[in-house]
Amino acid sequence: MPRTGRKKSKSGIYHIVLRGINKQLIFEEEEDSHKFLQTLGEYKKISGFKIYAYCLMDNHVHLLIKEEVEELGLIMRRIGASYVYWYNRKYERCGHLFQDRYKSEAVEDGKYFLTVLRYIHQNPLKAGLVKEISQYKWSSYAEYVSESKIVDTELALKIFGDNREKALNNFIAFHKTENKDSCLDIAYINLIKDSEAAEIIKLTCRVNHCHELQRMDRCKRDRFLRILREKGLSTRQIARLTGISRAIILKA
Repeated sequence: MPRTGRKKSKSGIYHIVLRGINKQLIFEEEEDSHKFLQTLGEYKKISGFKIYAYCLMDNHVHLLIKEEVEELGLIMRRIGASYVYWYNRKYERCGHLFQDRYKSEAVEDGKYFLTVLRYIHQNPLKAGLVKEISQYKWSSYAEYVSESKIVDTELALKIFGDNREKALNNFIAFHKTENKDSCLDIAYINLIKDSEAAEIIKLTCRVNHCHELQRMDRCKRDRFLRILREKGLSTRQIARLTGISRAIILKA
């Protein structure tokens, strides 16, 4: 079926989800997350957009941005191409990293703007990665409650109060409120324990021991490595259990 056109936001504000291809992890190490945020900041200056929120998860990214100078499609192509080029060089791989078409939804009013803002910041909490929103390192929540680096916090804080202290208190309280918010998202893949991952490797690859993958024919090994990643095993986990280097796994 032909793709449907994206809904144009009258406000210019969009909630975006950028996904790893085939559910692939797109942030293997902290350096990767740092690089993506650096890329986001660089193209904010070049493309002239505003960032209201972000959250980097294992295999996807949430963004709340407003297009101003350049249109959304060009912005996302710039960010994606720059990060993928760096990522592929680092991990000695080639090809796509992100799903071809990012997902987006228009954010037209203040009420839904705040709903999306909270939804993005609560993503790690609802995924069970942290017990408090403030504990998650890779979201824009900290830029609101402490120092803003790449996020434009003024719009949201003005909605929450006339002065910064009042606005911050209301912002924090709003994020602690229990809710049933439903926004654009993808199914989150829960992290698999090593004991479970080992059994998946043995069953999938039809081996008695995980290290047997090292002695396999290269084509057969690489095919199994791709399947294991599609099942949700991280590159680090596969490397840890099989003894195969992460560079080989990423190039498979």
